[in-house]
Amino acid sequence: MKESSALKTIITIAIAMVWFINGLFCKVLNFVPRHRMIVSRILGEQYATLATYTIGFLEICMVVWILSGVKSRWCASLQIAIVGIMNTLEYILVPDLLLFGRFNAVFAVIFMAVVYSNEFILHNTNGLRHAFTTRG
Repeated sequence: MKESSALKTIITIAIAMVWFINGLFCKVLNFVPRHRMIVSRILGEQYATLATYTIGFLEICMVVWILSGVKSRWCASLQIAIVGIMNTLEYILVPDLLLFGRFNAVFAVIFMAVVYSNEFILHNTNGLRHAFTTRG
Protein backbone atom coordinates (compact mmCIF):
# COMPACT_ATOMS: atom_id res chain seq x y z
CA MET A 1 0.00 0.00 0.00
CA LYS A 2 1.42 3.38 -0.99
CA GLU A 3 1.78 6.08 1.68
CA SER A 4 -0.89 8.27 0.07
CA SER A 5 -3.25 5.29 -0.14
CA ALA A 6 -2.73 4.47 3.55
CA LEU A 7 -3.24 8.12 4.48
CA LYS A 8 -6.44 8.28 2.42
CA THR A 9 -7.74 5.15 4.15
CA ILE A 10 -7.01 6.56 7.61
CA ILE A 11 -8.65 9.89 6.78
CA THR A 12 -11.67 8.14 5.23
CA ILE A 13 -12.17 6.11 8.40
CA ALA A 14 -11.81 9.26 10.53
CA ILE A 15 -14.43 11.07 8.41
CA ALA A 16 -16.78 8.10 8.70
CA MET A 17 -16.29 8.07 12.48
CA VAL A 18 -17.34 11.72 12.71
CA TRP A 19 -20.62 10.87 10.98
CA PHE A 20 -21.04 7.67 13.04
CA ILE A 21 -20.47 9.35 16.41
CA ASN A 22 -22.74 12.27 15.55
CA GLY A 23 -25.43 10.00 14.11
CA LEU A 24 -25.54 7.16 16.61
CA PHE A 25 -24.35 8.60 19.88
CA CYS A 26 -25.35 12.25 19.62
CA LYS A 27 -28.69 11.86 17.86
CA VAL A 28 -30.10 8.30 17.87
CA LEU A 29 -29.00 7.45 21.42
CA ASN A 30 -29.44 11.10 22.53
CA PHE A 31 -26.18 11.19 24.50
CA VAL A 32 -25.88 14.86 23.52
CA PRO A 33 -29.36 16.39 24.05
CA ARG A 34 -28.15 19.69 22.54
CA HIS A 35 -28.55 18.11 19.08
CA ARG A 36 -32.27 17.54 19.67
CA MET A 37 -32.58 21.07 21.08
CA ILE A 38 -31.05 22.48 17.89
CA VAL A 39 -33.49 20.52 15.74
CA SER A 40 -36.36 21.58 18.00
CA ARG A 41 -35.49 25.25 17.70
CA ILE A 42 -35.14 25.08 13.92
CA LEU A 43 -38.00 22.72 12.97
CA GLY A 44 -40.30 23.00 16.00
CA GLU A 45 -40.76 20.90 19.10
CA GLN A 46 -43.44 18.69 17.53
CA TYR A 47 -40.92 17.42 14.93
CA ALA A 48 -37.77 17.40 17.06
CA THR A 49 -37.64 13.78 18.22
CA LEU A 50 -38.52 12.15 14.91
CA ALA A 51 -36.37 14.56 12.91
CA THR A 52 -33.38 14.06 15.22
CA TYR A 53 -33.65 10.26 14.96
CA THR A 54 -34.06 10.53 11.19
CA ILE A 55 -31.02 12.79 10.84
CA GLY A 56 -29.02 10.41 13.03
CA PHE A 57 -30.09 7.41 10.95
CA LEU A 58 -29.16 9.24 7.73
CA GLU A 59 -25.76 10.10 9.21
CA ILE A 60 -25.22 6.39 9.91
CA CYS A 61 -26.22 5.68 6.30
CA MET A 62 -23.58 8.22 5.26
CA VAL A 63 -21.00 6.10 7.10
CA VAL A 64 -21.96 3.08 5.02
CA TRP A 65 -21.73 5.11 1.81
CA ILE A 66 -18.36 6.60 2.78
CA LEU A 67 -16.86 3.21 3.62
CA SER A 68 -18.34 1.55 0.51
CA GLY A 69 -16.41 3.87 -1.80
CA VAL A 70 -19.34 3.85 -4.25
CA LYS A 71 -19.67 7.15 -6.15
CA SER A 72 -17.15 8.61 -3.72
CA ARG A 73 -17.04 12.03 -5.38
CA TRP A 74 -20.80 12.35 -5.13
CA CYS A 75 -20.54 11.26 -1.50
CA ALA A 76 -17.84 13.81 -0.70
CA SER A 77 -19.72 16.58 -2.49
CA LEU A 78 -22.91 15.77 -0.57
CA GLN A 79 -21.02 15.72 2.73
CA ILE A 80 -19.55 19.14 2.01
CA ALA A 81 -22.96 20.53 1.04
CA ILE A 82 -24.71 19.07 4.09
CA VAL A 83 -22.09 20.32 6.54
CA GLY A 84 -22.05 23.74 4.89
CA ILE A 85 -25.84 24.14 4.86
CA MET A 86 -26.32 22.71 8.36
CA ASN A 87 -23.64 24.92 9.88
CA THR A 88 -24.87 28.02 8.08
CA LEU A 89 -28.39 27.44 9.43
CA GLU A 90 -27.07 26.81 12.95
CA TYR A 91 -24.75 29.83 12.77
CA ILE A 92 -27.71 32.07 11.92
CA LEU A 93 -30.56 30.46 13.87
CA VAL A 94 -29.11 28.81 17.00
CA PRO A 95 -25.55 29.98 17.72
CA ASP A 96 -26.27 29.86 21.47
CA LEU A 97 -26.81 26.08 21.30
CA LEU A 98 -23.58 25.29 19.46
CA LEU A 99 -20.72 23.78 21.44
CA PHE A 100 -18.36 26.62 20.49
CA GLY A 101 -20.97 29.17 19.44
CA ARG A 102 -20.30 30.78 16.08
CA PHE A 103 -16.72 29.50 16.29
CA ASN A 104 -18.20 26.10 15.29
CA ALA A 105 -18.09 27.42 11.73
CA VAL A 106 -14.30 27.17 11.81
CA PHE A 107 -14.49 23.46 12.62
CA ALA A 108 -17.08 22.97 9.88
CA VAL A 109 -14.81 24.60 7.30
CA ILE A 110 -11.88 22.46 8.46
CA PHE A 111 -14.00 19.30 8.19
CA MET A 112 -15.21 20.27 4.71
CA ALA A 113 -11.59 20.93 3.67
CA VAL A 114 -10.54 17.52 4.96
CA VAL A 115 -13.38 15.80 3.06
CA TYR A 116 -12.50 17.75 -0.09
CA SER A 117 -8.77 17.06 0.19
CA ASN A 118 -9.27 13.39 0.92
CA GLU A 119 -11.50 12.83 -2.10
CA PHE A 120 -10.38 15.31 -4.70
CA ILE A 121 -6.67 15.56 -3.95
CA LEU A 122 -5.48 12.39 -2.17
CA HIS A 123 -7.79 10.14 -4.19
CA ASN A 124 -6.43 11.64 -7.36
CA THR A 125 -3.16 10.06 -8.47
CA ASN A 126 -2.69 12.54 -11.35
CA GLY A 127 -2.55 15.68 -9.24
CA LEU A 128 -4.84 18.63 -8.74
CA ARG A 129 -5.34 19.38 -12.45
CA HIS A 130 -7.49 16.23 -12.73
CA ALA A 131 -9.46 16.81 -9.53
CA PHE A 132 -12.74 17.34 -11.37
CA THR A 133 -12.58 14.61 -13.97
CA THR A 134 -15.52 12.25 -14.05
CA ARG A 135 -14.94 9.29 -11.85
CA GLY A 136 -16.92 7.55 -9.12
